[in-house]
Amino acid sequence: MGFDQSFSFLYSRRPGTPAASLPDEIEPAIKQERLARLQAQLETQARAISLSMVGSRQRVLIERAAKRNARELAGRTANNRWVNFPAPAALIGRFVDVIVTEARPHSLRGRLAAAPGGAHALTAAASTVAVSG
Repeated sequence: MGFDQSFSFLYSRRPGTPAASLPDEIEPAIKQERLARLQAQLETQARAISLSMVGSRQRVLIERAAKRNARELAGRTANNRWVNFPAPAALIGRFVDVIVTEARPHSLRGRLAAAPGGAHALTAAASTVAVSG
């Protein structure tokens, strides 16, 4: 099992905790080196997971417009990866299927998938918006 995220920090004493009175026997340089190794390993594992998703169909919850391109939307996959892809703003707040086309360092790129029966996912999603909107 590989992890791809961690909220990891250098140890520091927290007043009022049981560990606050324990001796801190690890040199700061060693702590920093260990943290750097852990974070490098997590980055390697995250990259491998993202690369393995290229070409796959992912169900994505569209959360907002993409930060770098106003004509694109950004959503999250089931494993919490950001995916940016071209689509109209009317789809924000909806689930769509996206084909992952590229793995970037901290996000994925994709395109809307064709819906079952050959219709484009945008057409199917738009009709859902019209019916349920």
